[in-house]
Amino acid sequence: MKRIVLFVLTNLAVMAVLMVTARILGVDRFLTSNGLNMTALAGFSLIMGFGGAIISLLMSKSMAKWSAGVQIIEQPRNADEAWIVETVRRFADKAGIGMPEVGIFEGDPNAFATGANKNNALVAVSTGLLHNMTREEVEAVIGHEVAHIANGDMVTMTLIQGVMNTFVVFLSRVIGYAVDSFLRKGDSENSGPGIGYMVTTIVLDIVLGFLAAIIVAWFSRQREFRADAGAAQLMGRKQPMINALARLGGLHTAELPKSMAALGIAGGLGKLFSTHPPIEERIAALQQG
Repeated sequence: MKRIVLFVLTNLAVMAVLMVTARILGVDRFLTSNGLNMTALAGFSLIMGFGGAIISLLMSKSMAKWSAGVQIIEQPRNADEAWIVETVRRFADKAGIGMPEVGIFEGDPNAFATGANKNNALVAVSTGLLHNMTREEVEAVIGHEVAHIANGDMVTMTLIQGVMNTFVVFLSRVIGYAVDSFLRKGDSENSGPGIGYMVTTIVLDIVLGFLAAIIVAWFSRQREFRADAGAAQLMGRKQPMINALARLGGLHTAELPKSMAALGIAGGLGKLFSTHPPIEERIAALQQG
């Protein structure tokens, strides 16, 4: 469950809406009416790039609850729910963060954390995780998710995504303007961006967006190693986290909504786009750390 996540899909959707709105309002025409205005383009790119990332971050908790069907534990109804809430509370206190909301969702083994900041977060575990792992292993998984929150991973991913988006918007328009200028060389009626600009920017938004996703996924994999180590530190020993990872390696883990893929304990899409490292690498890193 990581990247190309509800976070990523929501981010891309918001960014697409912002881009379409800007095009309808004639922003592209303004940027190129008298030659490419690099200063205005840089500002436009920053707004577009970080706009989608920040809005998706602010929406992350509500979107996670809705898309995964998370049932928030307002008042524990049984011993298991009471234990989960108390475990999250204990780790949150130890990590020095505010008490996150705690929830359960139906599905195969998995868990995730999300939220706009360290003191306004959500930790959710699946029913499959509770049914297929020992309490110590579930405790380690919860520690992993609390470590994500304590490390500020949601904000870090937002900043990285925002930077990548900014470069995508900026470069696609600079290159689009260059292509359009070449195709319209000698055209005396150059009243704004032509078809070359439009097609090039759309194609490059897609192509460069994929390249940006690869970079973001790489950063996401690095934070998984840190969260594993953070769980071991919260528990006071490595073995429970190692056992939990080994158990996950032998189970069919739940596929989280794309927007939350980067937020879970396991999952990913292929080598380059995977938001989580292979289980074997994570175990080896813990053993050697």
